Amino acid sequence: MNQPASPRAIIEELWVHNGSAIADVVALESEAHCYEIKGCNDKVERILVQGGYYNACFRRITLVATDRGLAKALRLSPHFWGLMVARVERNEVRIHEVRKAQNNPNFCKHLAVLTLWKSEMLDLLQDHSHHRKPREALARLISATKGKIKLSADICELLVARHRTVSSERQNRNHVGDMRVHRGFDHCSRRAIAA
Repeated sequence: MNQPASPRAIIEELWVHNGSAIADVVALESEAHCYEIKGCNDKVERILVQGGYYNACFRRITLVATDRGLAKALRLSPHFWGLMVARVERNEVRIHEVRKAQNNPNFCKHLAVLTLWKSEMLDLLQDHSHHRKPREALARLISATKGKIKLSADICELLVARHRTVSSERQNRNHVGDMRVHRGFDHCSRRAIAA
């Protein structure tokens, strides 16, 4: 049985569409795949607004709902969105695919680029002479020079690099924090023993 490859990285709560929306989970494979999660207490209707932002920024989108919201999710989600249902089975949450995600016809290169930080846009241009231009101008320049598939893959690469950098920085900060705690403990212990 063929298992899908694991994503290279997973980002939770990624700001998209120039900060207009937050994607719940983004799996970084060859392209970024957005997963919008609607739990038991969430309103599935919110995808009517959120969906416009996700459609502009991702070529693949999947909605994850519970049985409670499944009928509404089927009715309201675009036909090209994937759909999954999360169920508790034998005390574990299991996710079942209802509909596979298809290519999104509403992908907008310019708005997708605005998911990136300015430094990432400059890396994508490979020309830092544009460093004084605002992000909006950089996004227009980039989107004019690349096709949808190539741009989507390039954005994914930059998000993977960002994820790795941020994760590494967090680990280093936590490690340094742990060292301070341990050193502080040792210092206090020595003082208490000396007294």
